[in-house]
Amino acid sequence: MTVSKLNQLRSLLIDMDGVLYRGNAPIQGAGEFLRFLRQIGVRFLLLTNNSTLTAAQYVAKLARMGIQVEEKEILTSGEATAMYLAEIAPPGTKVYLIGEQGVRKELEKRGFILSEDTDVAYVVVGLDHQFDYEKMTRATRAIRAGAQFIGTNPDKTFPSEGELTPGAGALLAAIEAATDTAPLVIGKPQPAIFEIAFQKLQTDPKTTAILGDRLDTDILGGKRLGLMTILVLSGVTDQQQLANSPLVPDLVYEDVAALHRDWQRVVG
Repeated sequence: MTVSKLNQLRSLLIDMDGVLYRGNAPIQGAGEFLRFLRQIGVRFLLLTNNSTLTAAQYVAKLARMGIQVEEKEILTSGEATAMYLAEIAPPGTKVYLIGEQGVRKELEKRGFILSEDTDVAYVVVGLDHQFDYEKMTRATRAIRAGAQFIGTNPDKTFPSEGELTPGAGALLAAIEAATDTAPLVIGKPQPAIFEIAFQKLQTDPKTTAILGDRLDTDILGGKRLGLMTILVLSGVTDQQQLANSPLVPDLVYEDVAALHRDWQRVVG
């Protein structure tokens, strides 16, 4: 696919970790790229599989890096998971949560009761920096007692400053091994989070692209739904992984600054 196709885009789903920043360090050109999208009238939604923070916390985090966005321009896997559960379970339903403030607040906002009992209806698991054997045991007991196992996202790693650290997918794998039960995953590459994103953006998938740094979530999810796919090599995926992958993104760039330069040439 040629870069001229960029001119046909009306909306863009943008991953954050590894695309706009790594850990607490902004990636060069990220803020300028978002300003460019606003200037040319391309709507965007920051679509992250990271469930640890709320949208408001992401707004503040990005602001500290000089990147200005609004809460309505962010969708996390934590919010998407809570929205999914709210469609199938009434307020007051008991949930055992392994996760941090982002998904916790979204579940509480929708009236779910967070409990450590084994008689919960759902076990929800996202990235949790305090994950330990006790939490894994509680989740295992609840799932074996009949609770449905829900994962916010499948990312086995995520990029921090200069290194990859364990992600929510690593926690899901441990609990799956202990329960012989695979989780229902809401985040990328699964369609649930994309459908919510399309509703928020009021966009047509035919004129929408996804921009991300992961082949197994961003690019795979986009391919499944027929989106244009744009990979940047500033996060998880490197040139060797790309060369060995059966997944071929439509466009590949070193970072958002390189994408910005190409897109500007197309716009003229």
